[in-house]
Order: sequence, then structure tokens, then C-alpha cells
Amino acid sequence: MKPVLLLDVVGLTEKALAHMPRLRQMAAGGWQTQLATVLPAVTCSVQATMMTGLAPAQHGAVGNGWYFRELGEVFLWRQHNKLVEGEKIWEAARRSNPDHRTANVCWWYAMGATTDVTVTPRPIYHADGRKSPDAYIRPPALHDELTGRFGEFPLFTYWGPTAAIASSAWIVDATRHVLRTHSPELTMAYVPHLDYDLQRFGPDSPEADAAAAELDTVLAPLLDDAANNGIAVVVVSEYGIAEANRPVHLNRILRREGLLEVYVQDGKEQLDPWTSKAFAVADHQVAHVYVDDPSRLARVADLLRAVPGVDEVLDREAQARYGLDHARSGDLVVVAEPGAWFTYYFWLDDARAPEYARGVDIHRKPGYDPAELFFDPADPLAKAKAGLNLVKKKVGLRYAMSTVPLDASYVRGTHGRLPDSAADTPLILCSEAEIPASVAALVERGGQVPAAAIKGLVLEMQNLGVKV
Repeated sequence: MKPVLLLDVVGLTEKALAHMPRLRQMAAGGWQTQLATVLPAVTCSVQATMMTGLAPAQHGAVGNGWYFRELGEVFLWRQHNKLVEGEKIWEAARRSNPDHRTANVCWWYAMGATTDVTVTPRPIYHADGRKSPDAYIRPPALHDELTGRFGEFPLFTYWGPTAAIASSAWIVDATRHVLRTHSPELTMAYVPHLDYDLQRFGPDSPEADAAAAELDTVLAPLLDDAANNGIAVVVVSEYGIAEANRPVHLNRILRREGLLEVYVQDGKEQLDPWTSKAFAVADHQVAHVYVDDPSRLARVADLLRAVPGVDEVLDREAQARYGLDHARSGDLVVVAEPGAWFTYYFWLDDARAPEYARGVDIHRKPGYDPAELFFDPADPLAKAKAGLNLVKKKVGLRYAMSTVPLDASYVRGTHGRLPDSAADTPLILCSEAEIPASVAALVERGGQVPAAAIKGLVLEMQNLGVKV
């Protein structure tokens, strides 16, 4: 059986690849083409499609988060694998070979998965409210192996204003260690580095080019290991990042129309999904809008269609055309125009913004917030405050990391809608000269390989002959 490394280099496009000579060298000995992503083109949805071979309408990961109707809560970045419906790639492999082993290093929905090796970020939430970096790692003995060799998982460089190459370097080191010590037939690894400066500065910035070159250097030893040990490498990307120049505040519009409700705690406003007539869960360039009464759907849809920066408003029938008509999806799904993206902001006065708005708080915010990648440029003491908070953390004191701007205009890159050009279309690269029959016709004519085809492609490369 041919071992495969399925490497998710998020944000990989032709432009980024131009600054990645080691990755280009790998592809030169094999093949490459564009990858047809799904709507929404966001991490959880695309990864779940690759894992299962299904559209979001079937696997249920309709975004990086959604409104959990049965709980009355908005949650993003949940981690349990049971949230993804359908047979996963490693489960299909075991139907043909019960001894097949899979390692997952930082692909999403990893917790509780039936993979043989699992590594995924999971902070320690202390009883006094502090949060410390760590990871959920199985088998348990592997935790101390990885942290002993490479240090604690660098959580604060994985996301936030200090996001940097250290987190991707740790993931690459961990992947190399797993390959050496566990020899899985399938190894899945996710490296997020291109997400950071491409969103901070835009995909056409010199910082974006430098980030691609930096990541290529970090990936080189892993690619060398694979080449030296007969491991086929399949590199995928979830989306390409496009220029962003227009934040759109859907929730503020819904609030001004009397449709979105808030409640107040300690002088700060909180989203009230229980009494709101309509509210949006913003996720990059796509937003799920939940409407409490079907009789209001037409009014809300007309309102949203008139918003500058909105491209499409999809009802259930229109969602079906994109494979997004799942019960978890919003009653309406809104897609931004090129260059526009959706904030989660629902307050009308920054003085009334909830406490979490100025911090990195991906689990409490009822929507995605790329402003978390910045220290507030309007606050000259933002970095100094962050440093003081780290001192407080080290001596065991509680602290609030209040450094994130409430001005969404700083964000320069975005994704989520289907690509508009080759420049923001993701790629698939393969180290093997032989093209799997399942995608050969597409690749040979320069077509796009669907994200849903990745599961079958990998199984075919491993010569498992599994029916997908």
C-alpha cells in the first residue's frame, strides 16, 4: 500500500506558489491543477468535504460555525468529529484494510475522531479563568513526546495579532515525528501560515509573498522526508484569499430595522438570538441568516438584497444549487460581492460593544472576526498592554486581552465566496507522475478537481479500490 501525506496548505494559489520553490519542485515531478472548492469556501466546510466526499448539504459543516437551534446559541470552531456526517476517508480505507492507520495533525473536527493518531490545538482552561497553550493528542503518550521535543503547542502564534510561522513550524515538526515513529498509511497535516499576512495585508502585498517563501522553507524538510521514504504527497488548499476593501455590517442593518435584539450585562450589549426576529452568523464572505418566522423571510431577503456589498441572497431552493441546503444552514444564506466581507458586529456604539469584541475570543464571538489578527493601530499602547498581560499570566493573575480593533477596515484579504478568477482559485499538487484515473481527464485538460474528489483520489493512490 502506498503511504500518502495529505497536506493542506491553506491559501495556496498560483501567486503564492511562485514564491515557493521547494513546493514547485515537488509538483514538477508530478502534476498540478486547480481545485474546485465549495460554498462557503471556509476551512471547516472544505475540509469536511475533502474528508467525506460530500457537499455541506450532506456532511452538515455549513461553515466554521452556525446557530445551534436546539441550544439557542451561536458556536464557531467546535471540534468534535461527530458534527461531520458521513463516512470519513480513514473509515473508508479500513473497509478494505482493517489495519489501515491514519494520523491527523491539525485538520479540523479532530476530537473524538477514529484516527489512530490525533494532534489538534486544545488550550487548558484553568479554574481561575486563565488559558494556557496545549493540544489534544492521542495516543496520550505522544503528547509528552511532542511537547518534550518541540515545546508546548504555540497557540498564540496559531491565531491572533501574534500569529506567525512558529505554529506552522511546530505542526511540520510534529508531522515529521509522527511519520518517523508511527508510519501511518495516511497522514493528514494542516499548515495555516498563509492565512495570516494575506488577510492582514492582502494577497498582492510584499508581506504575502514573504509569507509564502517563509512557509516553503519550513515545509522543505517534511517534503524531503516524504521523498526519501516513498511517501506520495498530495497538497490541497481550501480557498484562495482575495483582496478585501469593504466590510459589510449585516447585523447592524438588521438591528436598525428592528429585527435583531440585544440584552445588556454590565453595561455591555450581547446578541440575543432567543428573541431576535433575524440575525446573521457572519463567516468571511458568507453569512447564515436565521429568521424566526417564515412569514418574515421575504421581507428580510428583500432588505438584504438592497445592502451594498451583497451579491446573492439564497433561500432554501437557491442553497440547493450550491449543495448548502442543510438544516443547520441559515433560512437565508448571504454571499458578499468581490472585495466585500461580513462582520459579526451587532452593536451601534463601540462603548457598548461586549468585552470579548476587543479580545481574541473565537468561541464566544457569534461570528468570524479577522480583526483579531491586529493589535489596534489606533491604540499606541496595544502591544505594551499585551506584554503586561503576558506577565500577569506568568505570575498566575487573571487578565483581559483587550487589544483588538473594532475598525474592520484594517482587514485587507478575505475568502468564502466561490473564486472569481484564477488568482484566487486554490490548487492541488501531487508528487506522483501517475495521475489517478478518477481525475486524469480533468487534470490532463487543465480542469478543476472538485474538493469532494479528494477522498476518492487518496484512496485510489493507496490502491485500496474502495467504492466511495
